[in-house]
Amino acid sequence: MSRASLLLCCLALGFAVSPVSAGEPVFDVHVHLRDGEASLREYRKDVTASGIELAGLAAMWFGGPHQALQGELDAMRTGNDAVIALAARNPHLVPVATVHPYDGQAALDEVTRVAARGVKVLKIHPHTQKFDAADPRVLALVRHAGTQGMTVLMDNANILPGDSERLFNLALQAPKTKFIFAHIGGMNFRFWNMLALARTADDLFADNIYFDISATVVLAADSPIEPEFVWTLRNVGVDHVLLGSDYPQLGIGKAVDALERLDLTAEEKARIRSGNARKLLGR
Repeated sequence: MSRASLLLCCLALGFAVSPVSAGEPVFDVHVHLRDGEASLREYRKDVTASGIELAGLAAMWFGGPHQALQGELDAMRTGNDAVIALAARNPHLVPVATVHPYDGQAALDEVTRVAARGVKVLKIHPHTQKFDAADPRVLALVRHAGTQGMTVLMDNANILPGDSERLFNLALQAPKTKFIFAHIGGMNFRFWNMLALARTADDLFADNIYFDISATVVLAADSPIEPEFVWTLRNVGVDHVLLGSDYPQLGIGKAVDALERLDLTAEEKARIRSGNARKLLGR
């Protein structure tokens, strides 16, 4: 009997069904806490309702109405300080800062400032922040972030044409910076199978790309594209795959449930649930 059929039978018979199967604790690497402490309380309620043991979360302040656009320097400093303060009160929370690449030296200075305060992740978003990932100012920013020991989290939902190609080229040009590409390319995830070949080329790829599979995993699980999605995860390297929710758009319960339905081994799922994130983020 399939998992879906078993679930339906249990519901029909009135049996209690846990929202998410128990397993390795979950590290959620993609959380938007737009209203600070209030958002964190709501997020925790969602985690509790899902029956998940949380190992940690990487949280950013911008998203939704807070787009962190070019020139909004005071707002970005205020937002970055707020998420740093939130992390100080909540040790399980990894603060994620942001800047706008087109703010030039001011953006570089802000990266230096937040890195000195212990921030290890920088999030920038080509679509919502309205910048071109191929712009030289973006390369300068991500290289600088790498020198500060920061991992750069970038949206990779392929909202913009050539999204994955631009990001791949950016990572090739900044080999000393580690990247997390969110959503693993969306419905263009197939592109990233190129990494299996890139690893065979001498002096080309520094193996500095990681992926969070937020949202895309929900679409792929139990779908006609699931075998290709699993094949892609193994080609990019399961040890480079992280789990995220993209809260509040989606809850972590949906992401975990979708991951559990993929045809991966228990060991692979455990690494994706939290092991890889803990290793990358030093947690």
